[in-house]
Amino acid sequence: MTEPHLNGKHETTLRMLFQHPLSHNLEWKDVIHLLSTLGTVDEKHDGRLAVSVNGHETVLHRPKHKDLATEELMQVRHLLTQAGITAPV
Repeated sequence: MTEPHLNGKHETTLRMLFQHPLSHNLEWKDVIHLLSTLGTVDEKHDGRLAVSVNGHETVLHRPKHKDLATEELMQVRHLLTQAGITAPV
């Protein structure tokens, strides 16, 4: 399996997902673009998104605002950690 190519925006988004303290201005669309690059994102009939990265899966609900809430951010971080993906150095 080849490593996906992450552009600068993807790397910034990935850093923000793992930064401490948690980022509160991480946009949903940026996270979805990153996840689409790292794996697959399929929209379900009810609007939820089934995400798969390196064989690990989760279902995300669209946030009410453009930025991810703490719960969504932690869910994505947990998925990426399980999939063996960490913030770029």
